[in-house]
Amino acid sequence: RKQLMKVPRLGGKAFEQCAGFLRIPGAKDILDSSAVHPEAYELVETMAKDISTDINELIGNEALLKSIPVKKYVSEKFGEHTINDIINELKKPGLDPRSEAQLFEFAQIFSIEDVQVGMEVPGMVTNLTRFGAFIDIGVKQDGLVHVSEIAHKYIQDPGEILKLNQAVKVKVLEVDIARKRIALSIKQTEPAPAHQARRTGGHGFQPAKKEEKPVANMQDALAALKNKFGR
Repeated sequence: RKQLMKVPRLGGKAFEQCAGFLRIPGAKDILDSSAVHPEAYELVETMAKDISTDINELIGNEALLKSIPVKKYVSEKFGEHTINDIINELKKPGLDPRSEAQLFEFAQIFSIEDVQVGMEVPGMVTNLTRFGAFIDIGVKQDGLVHVSEIAHKYIQDPGEILKLNQAVKVKVLEVDIARKRIALSIKQTEPAPAHQARRTGGHGFQPAKKEEKPVANMQDALAALKNKFGR
């Protein structure tokens, strides 16, 4: 897989996007024949070392893989669901779970400067964490869909709805070029359930406003106090 970097005009971002889909049967590095992304190779090596084995012994060995303490390796880069997906891949490396080929293509945006609030674009789930899902939309920075923006119904865990490498459609909510952050929404690309739309008018929950009484002028207020206390 690393040899892809030698392909003319194939940059780091293109390598990141395509490396996980490339399988190399009989490769010197056994992980090259799996769906594990090269960015996770070091993590797999660490997990194997921590349970006193090597990668060759780890792959396909369900007993060893079940003994891995997943939560120990959770980080900003790798969420719990991502690590579980890696372990599941190591159980049956190279197995293609797709029932049929699916065509996926990013929008014609190449940098964060091209991303505009309000645009709807295709994306790919790259990581799942407790607070949301990271989505690759074809630029260097992955965008974040907060857990509250994944579905119209309440969910506690993004894994209830999403999985790694799932193709999704997202709406851009916010772009912070200085901090290189992109806020996205999945649910805003989908129609709200009929009962929710009727209740809120399609604009989210809006509590009834309390009727406000007009504020009296100072003379009226003093008169009211005088009448109350008889002075």
